[in-house]
Amino acid sequence: MEDQIKLFLSNRAWAAEKLSEDANYFENLAKDQRPEYLWIGCSDSRVPANEIIGAEPGELFVHRNVANMVVHTDLNLLSVLQYAVEFLEVKHIIVCGHTGCGGVKASLTNTDYGLLNKWLRNLKDVYRLHKDEVEAETNIDDKVNKLVEMNLIEQVGNVVKTSIVQKAWKQHKRPHVHGWVYEMETGLLKTVIDVEPGAAIDPMYEFREL
Repeated sequence: MEDQIKLFLSNRAWAAEKLSEDANYFENLAKDQRPEYLWIGCSDSRVPANEIIGAEPGELFVHRNVANMVVHTDLNLLSVLQYAVEFLEVKHIIVCGHTGCGGVKASLTNTDYGLLNKWLRNLKDVYRLHKDEVEAETNIDDKVNKLVEMNLIEQVGNVVKTSIVQKAWKQHKRPHVHGWVYEMETGLLKTVIDVEPGAAIDPMYEFREL
């Protein structure tokens, strides 16, 4: 109960601070949301999406899961993606991983994590595709961070492979898709991959109208 009280007290202090800066802050915020960015990030508690890019509430539409995955059977992710692209009309999709990712590190082991095994299987497939690059690193931390980068490339590719994004590219010339790494040790972001609207993709994954 004490932990809950602390959270509510922090909430009240935050709300009071916002109102002291702008008496109409929450009234305006409640009217609508028009974010320009969809953030697909890791669930790690040390990677708060809004804070690390200095975004205010209302500026970032956020989806988070273990190891920032874009899995085409994940209806939660696909629903967020469709809403962001088709209804919020975001201009950018950011897939953001981070150094030292626990999910990525777990995928490099043979440990049985129960239900989590099914999620980590997607990361193991990324490792299989990029095994040479990962194994070229000499210690486990560097292997993890290399797989973090390779995973970003694959997940950005998975975003682009959706009919949701391909349709928006053809009709509206948006969104841009970005793969970023958040470096835990410095607090800084690094670009791994950027994909412009309309970029060429493997014809196998291109959707065409019947």
